Order: sequence, then C-alpha cells, then structure tokens
Amino acid sequence: MNATSTEAICVIIAAKNAAGTIGDAIRSALREPEVAEVVVVDDGSSDDTALAASRADDRSGRLNVVSFSQNRGPSAARNHAISVSRSPLIAILDADDFFFPGRFKPMLQEQGWDLIADNIAFIHGSSGAVEPARFEPRPRQISLVEFIEGNISKRGLKRGEIGFLKPVIRRSFLDTHGLRYKEDLRLGEDYEFYVQALAKGARYTVIEHCGYGAIVRHDSLSGRHRTEDLRRLYEADRALQAVPGLLSPKGRAAIVRHERHIRERYELRAFLDTKAQSGKAAAIAWTLRRPMAVPAIATGILSDKLEALRKRSGLDRPVPTQNLRYLLQGVPAAQK
Repeated sequence: MNATSTEAICVIIAAKNAAGTIGDAIRSALREPEVAEVVVVDDGSSDDTALAASRADDRSGRLNVVSFSQNRGPSAARNHAISVSRSPLIAILDADDFFFPGRFKPMLQEQGWDLIADNIAFIHGSSGAVEPARFEPRPRQISLVEFIEGNISKRGLKRGEIGFLKPVIRRSFLDTHGLRYKEDLRLGEDYEFYVQALAKGARYTVIEHCGYGAIVRHDSLSGRHRTEDLRRLYEADRALQAVPGLLSPKGRAAIVRHERHIRERYELRAFLDTKAQSGKAAAIAWTLRRPMAVPAIATGILSDKLEALRKRSGLDRPVPTQNLRYLLQGVPAAQK
C-alpha cells in the first residue's frame, strides 16, 4: 500500500442480495493504493452475496466480509463496518456501484476538510469500459443550508440531490462527536448522517473531479422504499430540530422546509395506500381526519394525472439517455 498512515482509507460496503454486483465494487476498491481495508457487511442476504464478496479477494489481506444472520438495514451495517475497521479515513461504496481508477488521489490532495466528496457519474447500463470525463477538481465548501436545500427533489426533474455524494470521512470527527448512522432509518440515512455532521461543525469539501460510478437500476433497494420509511425520515428531521443548540436559525428553517417536503410525500403515499387497501371511502375518511394533508394530496394526485396524460398523448416521449450523466457540472481538465 502506498498510502501513509494518515491517508489510509477503509471502504465500507453494506450489501443485501448483491451477488451479481458486489465483486465489481470490491475489486474497484482494492485496486486503489490508498485503500487499507475493505469491510463488506452482508446484511441478511438470501443469495450468495457473501460468497461472491469472498471470491473478489485479491489475497492482500485487506478484505473483511461480515455476515448478519438477519437483515438490519444499511445504517446498522455501516455502523458495524465502522466499528470493526481501524483506518483513519472512511469511504462509503454502495454494493452496486464502483470507483473509477485513481479516485482518491485528487481528494487527498485537498486540505482542511472533515468530509470530502467528488463528482458522481450516473451510468445507464453496464459499467464495463466506461471512462468518465476529466474535470478540474475545483474544490468548494458545502454549508448545512446548501446541503439541506440540495436534498429537496423537484417534480419533473432528474434526481440530483447532494445527498447522493459519497464522501470520504475522517474517523476522528465521527469519534469526537459520537456520530453514527441512525439505525431505524432505511431511507435518507445518509442525509440525516451528513446533516448531523454539518450541524456539529464538519467542514465538507466537494470537488468536481469524477471518481465514483453509480449504476442506475430500476430495481435498486433505494427505489423501493416504504411509506413507513418516509414517515421515519420526516420524524428524523423533527428530532434534529428538537436538539438544543444544534441548529442555527437558517439551518432550522432549512430543516423545516425539508421536513415539509418529505411529510407531503408521506401523506400522498399514505392516502394512496389506504385507497388501494381499503377503498376510496376509507381514503376519504383518512383525509378528513388530517385536513392539513389535503393540499399535498391534491397537488400530488393532480401532478400524477398530468404526467400520465402527457405520456398517453405522446407529449412526454422519452429523450434518449446519454450513457453518463454527472451530478455536478464540471470544467473540462486541461489536456497535458
């Protein structure tokens, strides 16, 4: 390993039923000279995820595969990986994503950060033979308010929340502040984790250089969240608001906006669930008991109907998707 002790990175991967992708993820991590450890937590998979992970071992002694007998969720898996690892820097990698070669070098050249993230390439299709555009690093700091506002999605636009970024994190900051993932969250656990870090003073740097490849899959776990997951996420926002002295006035106002955004999504989903399970009359009765939810439900239903109408009329024909889409706009690097 070429990394010094202060630069050594542990890559943690929470995996559930990822036998088909986990090998590529692990190999991309072990390829990086700065990586001293890769900890995979098989989160109660029903397939051969643990076996596939073990087969990706390069025999360098850096891979540690841990298996949970029951599914405990990504937060518990990541917390366990942090607890069994030792490296001073921690990097998150999803089990169906991968690192582009040379990911960490531009990040570690920056100074004065507690979290640092790079650009993400969203890839439609296979990861094979994909090369990202070369962007200048162009570092900038992300504030708490900017981060929260950047995680409020908008209808009709491709998802691009800042919460998708996968930073390298200093273990010393996490340990100083006793910071770990909230284990009852199965949606937005990254968002809540980073909000806590920023609220506690973390310096969050982002560079535009692209080193992370995210495979776009319609059947991903993050795309199959439950209505209950939305409720827990907006309640997590409320819990943050209740911590004395944690948030500045601007930070609190941003959290309130995010909570409202998630709560409105929850109210629409809960109404539709009630209608599907118990019929229209039950759904109307549910709504009458929650008059404050009426605007969110009405707006959501209208938006869904307009979107369906556009599709039926041919006005919303799919635009051919480029193989690569970047989360951050970047300036092409000068050719050397």
